[in-house]
Amino acid sequence: MAKKDSEHQKTSMSLLFRGKAIFKPLNTGRIDEHVSCVREWVANIFFYTKNGVTIMIDAGYNYERLKEKMSWLDIDPASIKHILITHQDTDHVGALERDSDLLFKNAAVYIGEIENRYLTGEVRRKVIHGLYKLPLVKTDNQKVLLKDGEILMIGDIKIECILVPGHTWGHMVYLIDDEYLFTGDTIWFGADGGYSFISTLAEDNTLAVRSLETLEKNLRARKQPLKIITGHTGWTDDLDFAFLHRTEICKPFTKKYTDPSAPYDGYQEDDDTEENARNVLLAKVTVR
Repeated sequence: MAKKDSEHQKTSMSLLFRGKAIFKPLNTGRIDEHVSCVREWVANIFFYTKNGVTIMIDAGYNYERLKEKMSWLDIDPASIKHILITHQDTDHVGALERDSDLLFKNAAVYIGEIENRYLTGEVRRKVIHGLYKLPLVKTDNQKVLLKDGEILMIGDIKIECILVPGHTWGHMVYLIDDEYLFTGDTIWFGADGGYSFISTLAEDNTLAVRSLETLEKNLRARKQPLKIITGHTGWTDDLDFAFLHRTEICKPFTKKYTDPSAPYDGYQEDDDTEENARNVLLAKVTVR
C-alpha cells in the first residue's frame, strides 16, 4: 500500500470510528521476555525473540515512526531477516510497500500461498460487504509461500501455520513455540470476550465464524497454556475469554460491541511513549 494510502486510511478511519470505542491497540512495549510490539495508530506489529534471533509478525502501515519506535525496544530494523504475514491488508504489510522506508528490504516475507494471490493481483481484496476494493500492495521482498499445517524452523524458533479464512481468503495465524498464537484479524476482543472480527472488513463472515470454531477445537485439543495475541485488541492467556462469543461477529457501529476502556480515537498516539515502552509490561485483556 502506498504511503498516501496509509495516510488516507488514517484520516478516513479516524473519522469513521472516532467515539465508537472499538480499537484497543497495545501501546509499544513488551508482553514478556520473548514478545514485544510497536503500536502504529490502531494496529500492532509484533516481534518474537529467542536465542538472539528476532522475527517480525506483520508489517503494519506504511508508517513513518516505525524505526523510532523499534528503537524504544532496542530492535534494529536491519536485524530483521524474517517477517511472518497473517494477511495482506493495508495495515499489516505497509512497511513492505515499494514506497515505504524499505527498512526490511533484505528480509524474507512468509505468507500463505492463498493470501499471496492478493499480492500478485490474481484476487482483489474487498471490504464493506464487497463494495470497496483496497489498493494493490506492491513489494519486492523475497517471498516464502506457506501451506496450512506447515511447520518450519527459523533458528530455534518453531512456527506452525494455521489457515483461518474469512477475514481474507488466505488469512494465516501462527503458533510459535507451541505457546504464542498470533491471530492477526481473526479474533476481536470486546469488553466481555472474543468475537469474530469486524463484520464490515470480512470477505466472508460466515466462513470467518466457521474458521474460529475449527481453530478453537484445534487449540483445546492441545491442552496446553497459550498466549493469544491479536492485531488490534491486545492479548490474553484465557482460552475461554478468547472464544467466548466466537459465533458472533463484531459489528462496529452497535453499542454492544464497544468497550468503555477503548480510546476515543485510536489514531491518536499521545499515550504511546518511550518511557512506558521501556518500563511497563503490557497487561493482558480481562473481562470488564
